[in-house]
Amino acid sequence: MTSKPIVSCFAAPKEGFRPPIQSVFRFQVATQRPNLHVLYQHPEYLPRIVRQSDTAMRLLELLGPLDWGGFPERDLWHHWEPRPVPYAPFAAACLVRLEQGFVSMGSLFNYLVECPELVWLLGFPLSRSSKFVWLGDVAESLPTVRHLTRMLRSIPNAALQFLLSSSVAAICTELERVEALQAPLGETVALDTKHILAWVKENNPKAYIQQDRFNKDKQPAGDPDCRLGCKRRHNQRTASKEPPATPAANPIPAETISVGEFYWGYASGIVAVKVPKWGEFVLAELTQPFDRPDVSYFFPLMRMVEQRLGRKPRFGALDAAFDAFYVYDYFHEMGGFAAVPFSERGGYKDRQFDAHGAPFCKAKLPMTLRYTFTNRSGLIEHPYQRYACPLLFPQPTGKHCPIDHAQWNQGGCTATLASGPGARLRYTIDRQAEAYKLVYRQRTSTERIFSQAVDLGIERPHLRNGQAIANLNTLIYTLINLRFLQRFRSCSIESAA
Repeated sequence: MTSKPIVSCFAAPKEGFRPPIQSVFRFQVATQRPNLHVLYQHPEYLPRIVRQSDTAMRLLELLGPLDWGGFPERDLWHHWEPRPVPYAPFAAACLVRLEQGFVSMGSLFNYLVECPELVWLLGFPLSRSSKFVWLGDVAESLPTVRHLTRMLRSIPNAALQFLLSSSVAAICTELERVEALQAPLGETVALDTKHILAWVKENNPKAYIQQDRFNKDKQPAGDPDCRLGCKRRHNQRTASKEPPATPAANPIPAETISVGEFYWGYASGIVAVKVPKWGEFVLAELTQPFDRPDVSYFFPLMRMVEQRLGRKPRFGALDAAFDAFYVYDYFHEMGGFAAVPFSERGGYKDRQFDAHGAPFCKAKLPMTLRYTFTNRSGLIEHPYQRYACPLLFPQPTGKHCPIDHAQWNQGGCTATLASGPGARLRYTIDRQAEAYKLVYRQRTSTERIFSQAVDLGIERPHLRNGQAIANLNTLIYTLINLRFLQRFRSCSIESAA
């Protein structure tokens, strides 16, 4: 049994030329075509059949701005597969699939077979064909549908994050070249999360499940990576609005609790930035199981933002789920602030502080700092300060509490706060100021991004693997950025004309 030799992408092989079987793969890699970015910059390298295809040229215009030359490709020389498929053509094909609105890999495969010029353009290794010198045997060149599906869950997410970073860099370069921005790009960012439903029967209300539909210890068989979570109808919680505890004798079904909606699935967190007059694009994204709290997205996403912008943003617009002291600390260090609605945790809403940062008790007396300790049970380790009643500590004054506090006989009232300024800013920031409202209005940019992502199928992916869903989400946001860049370029060209 002999394998088909691989043809060069720039010239037909000499008549009678047949490389040895053991050198076929080496010959294939040595004759790779220019990447999409080079072809985008030099369309004269394209064969006539590609130049004459409106679809191929449209997709080249969309995907070409990405830095495909720097794509972190896997090692194609040392691999156990007889014909390993490079990651770059596969990633480009997945972007084509999203752009064309195909739900399955089978639809993408059939589309590429019907448009052989795209197989050449995307960079898939070609098999020899007596019919097409430039295109080769298209069906033989493409991976099988099953292998395409396997690659979506095996390709490292870091490789796709590179494409998202490249799209951000292309947008920033274009904006700096065309637009005279009044403020540095990314000065104000918005952060939010979007729920994603796993493709399991537990999420189907019409599917019969005898019991334990929402039992977090009973993992759905359809997806081993999804987790049970709750999508709250509101994030501003008060002690009086907390849902009642489920009684042990007469349990209340989880789906009837008014706190929110329960799903098995994942959540996608993004950081978006709005460009005045043009729209918004995605700076960073992260996908995690649905049981992770919203605040767990903050630091990983902001690290990505810092890498892609080269600096920290000064202002942030977030919802009440991110009402945490370290969120305020992050933007305060840069001379800005976080526009976050107040979440009434513990019933404290109007806490006030003296000039030295000590909280006032309910009797309007500045409390005394007793000791400092490190809290290691939270999301991050951070020093905390424990304050006590000033009438009893450090020494009893002999005076009685003016308001006869309920804890007076048990040692007086206490307060525990993080030592940073963010713990004070939660209470003291003026949420009625015009500057605060101006920043908080930017939060709608994430909603518009999520609306585009829903149209691309992010909310109900037909996938059963966490890695595949994370990779699909990264590709979706990359395509959203590419569409933004394409709109901006077309509008700027029309304005210049």
